[in-house]
Formats: sequence, C-alpha cells, structure tokens
Amino acid sequence: MTDNAPRKPIRKAVFPVAGMGTRFLPATKAIPKEMLPVIDRPLIQYAVDEAREAGIDQLIFVTGRGKTAIVEHFDHAFELETTMKDREKSLEILEPTRIQPGNLVAVRQQVPLGLGHAIWCARTVVGDEPFAIFLPDELMIANKGSTGCMKQMVEAYNEVGGNLISVLEVPEEDVSSYGVIAPGAKHGALTEVTGLVEKPRREDAPSNLIISGRYILQPEVMRVLEGQEKGAGGEIQLTDAMAQMIGSQPFHAVTFAGKRYDCGSKTGMVEATLALALEREDMADEVRAIARRLLEAS
Repeated sequence: MTDNAPRKPIRKAVFPVAGMGTRFLPATKAIPKEMLPVIDRPLIQYAVDEAREAGIDQLIFVTGRGKTAIVEHFDHAFELETTMKDREKSLEILEPTRIQPGNLVAVRQQVPLGLGHAIWCARTVVGDEPFAIFLPDELMIANKGSTGCMKQMVEAYNEVGGNLISVLEVPEEDVSSYGVIAPGAKHGALTEVTGLVEKPRREDAPSNLIISGRYILQPEVMRVLEGQEKGAGGEIQLTDAMAQMIGSQPFHAVTFAGKRYDCGSKTGMVEATLALALEREDMADEVRAIARRLLEAS
C-alpha cells in the first residue's frame, strides 16, 4: 500500500527522554542518562545530529523532573563561549549544541505511563503533521558511505508516504527479546508491514526483522493513543497504537544500513564507546592497543 496523496514534509521529531535511567544508578542520580557520554558527545547529541541530517528542524523533548540539563545542553552558553573567545579557542566544537530559539520545545510527561503516553504528551506541538520519533537509548550508526537512519527513512517516506519504522535483521534465536514485524511485500530495503508482534517466542516469530528506535508516524496515531488502553506492564504502548493503524494507512519498514547499539544497557554503552572509538582516526590506534593490553592481562 502506497499513499499517493501529497505528502507533508517531516519537520518535527519527538524525543521521549523522561525515563529515570535506573539501570545506570548512581551515575544518573543527578545527570539524565541521555547526557551520559559516548566518547565526547552525550547520547542525546547523536540522535539530534541524526535528526538534523534528515532535514528535521523542530525538536520536541518529552521530559520529566530532573531533566533540565538536556535542554540546557542545546542552549547558548554565554559564559563558556565568552571565556573560550577570550582564550582564543575555537567555538566550532560547540556548533552542534546550538539550537535556534523556537526550534526546541520541552513538554512534561508528568506520570510515567509508557512510551505511547510520552508520545501523546507531544500532541499539541506535533499538531496535524507527520512526525519522527527518536529513542535516544538506541544509538544508530550508519555504514560507511551511507546516510543516517532517519535520513534513510525520510527518503523512503518521500517514496511511499504513510507510516514507517526502522528494522534490523537479527539471528532467529534473538527475536524473543524484541518487537518483530510480520512482513508483506518487499522492495529493496522497504518491506510492507502486515502486523507487529511484541517479544514472540522464536518458533512463533513471523520474521527476524526487529523494530529499532526510529519511527515516522502520521498524526492520526495521536487520536489512537487518546483512547488507548493500558497494555503490557500496565503502560500505554506505542506498538499497540501502531498495530491499529496497519491496514488503514500505508505501513512500511526500512531495513537500516548500519548498526544499532543498545545504550540503555551498561554493556551496550561500553560496546558503542569502543566501536565508535575504533572508527576515529584521532584515537583508534591507541584504543586498539589498550584493548589488546587489557585482554592479554585478563
């Protein structure tokens, strides 16, 4: 199914960042987990950079208590910049952290009722436009020569319209840990989605294509979420709302040409840090030598 109607561009992105980050305590007692660094950039910066590469300029952060550092990270730091200028240091390194006034909006999720509820909290700012969703815990790094995950999805959206989710192939023995799509017709990296199954048993999984943390959804999902009953874990699940839209609107999956790092876990954060460090010319050799030394000593 393809939407042949004129398509509104994807200008807005929602970042659900209200979680308390309990897996990383005590590090996250006073610092949002999204501000934990992967090398020299906080996790949220990678998602914002990916959004900008895709042409998205309006960023909506769904926050909770104690999350003001995320918004402050993207504000102009007058004192810091003045000091750097006085010391004749380049401000170029701070450029990715600057968001123009009006292009960043923070809304509160006052009660932790799940991902679907967090997205619904942004309904007024999203309005009647299609929008992207980024789960910052999932760090998506494109293969060399490829564009970022969301840019790949926006390009697919411009082709077929409707709703899209990012997917990755995993070994069949791993599917029970993820949401999985039931696939329909396939055209290159695009696969029609006929159903969504949350954490199926290996023998019941309709495919080995797992849902990763990037979405493009039509505004109608907000109306579905409005009346959505609580699902798994007593929370309002985004997956349940998306499943209701399948069949009434085009729904496709984009197989991401890249890698996903689960930075919601400690081992995933370590893996991401090592993987990205080994790709950087300024530190790869040193990090590789350190890794060898540690492995030999263990």
